[in-house]
Amino acid sequence: MTQTPGSTNSTDSTDLVLHSARVVSGGTAIADGFVAISGGVITATGTGDDWRTFNAAEVVDAAGAVLVPGFIDIHGHGGGGCSFDSDADGIRTALAVHRAHGTTRSVLSLVTGTIDELVHRVALVADLADADPTILGSHLEGPFLDVGHKGAHDPALLRAPDPVSIDRLITAGRGSIRQVTLAPELPGGMDAIRQFTSAGVAVAVGHTDVDFEGARRAFEAGASILTHAFNAMNGIHHRNPGPITAATSSTSVILEIINDGVHVHPDVVRIAFDAAPGRIALITDAMAAAGASDGGYRLGSLDVDVVDGVARLAGGGSIAGSTLTQDAALRRAVTEVGIPLTEAISALTETPSRAIGRSADLGLLARGYAADAVLLDDSFAPTAIWAAGVRIR
Repeated sequence: MTQTPGSTNSTDSTDLVLHSARVVSGGTAIADGFVAISGGVITATGTGDDWRTFNAAEVVDAAGAVLVPGFIDIHGHGGGGCSFDSDADGIRTALAVHRAHGTTRSVLSLVTGTIDELVHRVALVADLADADPTILGSHLEGPFLDVGHKGAHDPALLRAPDPVSIDRLITAGRGSIRQVTLAPELPGGMDAIRQFTSAGVAVAVGHTDVDFEGARRAFEAGASILTHAFNAMNGIHHRNPGPITAATSSTSVILEIINDGVHVHPDVVRIAFDAAPGRIALITDAMAAAGASDGGYRLGSLDVDVVDGVARLAGGGSIAGSTLTQDAALRRAVTEVGIPLTEAISALTETPSRAIGRSADLGLLARGYAADAVLLDDSFAPTAIWAAGVRIR
């Protein structure tokens, strides 16, 4: 890696230079790399001593540590005892937990509610996203889900999609709804895919009873994500391959994986990475107990018990999200599943940015990209974190 042509030079003012790092980004690992940052944007990258030509206000010696892009979580519900369905203060509390673990950008996932409730919540997220660029917008996980695969969603509130409700949600979101999970087999499901994607919303197939052919039709109609693959959907059978196989064979589809050791067995996680190279997004699906203690919580309208870090519905025992953070997902991917570090980092950065249409400015340590970066120690724990060029840890 050499200094980016036309980039900042010694006569320009640079806010920060991070140097002498093992830079892992975009599927590659570069030794003795540096990144220069100004105005919240990466202005140059390079290797060796070229960093010394920059007139930097601050210089950080990484001393050979791994430097990666900030993690991007496109599916999480909260942390620190608070939910993203909460008020602005609760949302900020939850975000602070994940920021401390290297997640510099988040899509705020909202659980099933009434349309009126969801209209209010997406409007609040839109306001917060306007003020804070690290909030990427909202993810509607419901209410357009299959009752038979409801997971931790209130079955009384699940319903088929209709154009009026969808329009109300899109209008309230003011362009900030990044993703919606729906069951395409519901009445109006295919039309809903087209209505959402026409408004720039990525549609995810999830909490669904759809079969292989139905999933293929949904992806052909514009759906581009599989919500927490393997969970809340039909599995892979040798004669009925189901939506997971449809997703792996559809090269435009990104598969979310909750790599917490509870939702998906490590060997199955490895199979997913092998079956869909470059198309796995490691998400947390974290609920309020992430970064907090065991005990009783609420997820939407339902009670949840967290025991030994595993969240389950108080009634019925279904898994109810996770207590995962993305740095823990990274550690498991590399040390337990056996995924190469370069691939695991892409699954936390480049791939999720592509899933929500932000690959032009997020997810890489490259010139012109947002200055989101994480220094990792030998155990892949964050030791320093920058979001939009500002050190937050």
